Amino acid sequence: MDTVLILQPVIAMAILTLFVALRMLCSRVTAMRKLKIHPQQGQDAKKLNAMLPSEVARIANNYNHLFEQPLIFYVICLALAIMQQVDEIHIWCAWLYTALRFAHSWVQTTIDYVMLRFVLFVMSWMVLAVMLVRVAIYAFGI
Repeated sequence: MDTVLILQPVIAMAILTLFVALRMLCSRVTAMRKLKIHPQQGQDAKKLNAMLPSEVARIANNYNHLFEQPLIFYVICLALAIMQQVDEIHIWCAWLYTALRFAHSWVQTTIDYVMLRFVLFVMSWMVLAVMLVRVAIYAFGI
């Protein structure tokens, strides 16, 4: 199977991260201007988030979340590509994981319903666990 196929959801995740970064930038700059917050006051991100409206802070929180759990996803996908162990199950899991993370980002940056966000988080971990176990089996020859 073509190893490039496992990199497509990785690129989609990177695009999501870029979109959230741009959204965070625009919302922060707009809010800081409106509230007359000097950029130097943003030296400590936690203090800055406390000064900003919650809808602005949660976009920043989502941006940070895109560098936590997804890091493992990136490593797994790159390992699969390098080891040339891409199969349909991994591709389906990778796209499902990506879709769940898109949904998680949408929920967190809009309605921020915590229980729905938590369900999406757990579901994405379940998909990631399948991928991790499968790649570990191959990598360790189990």
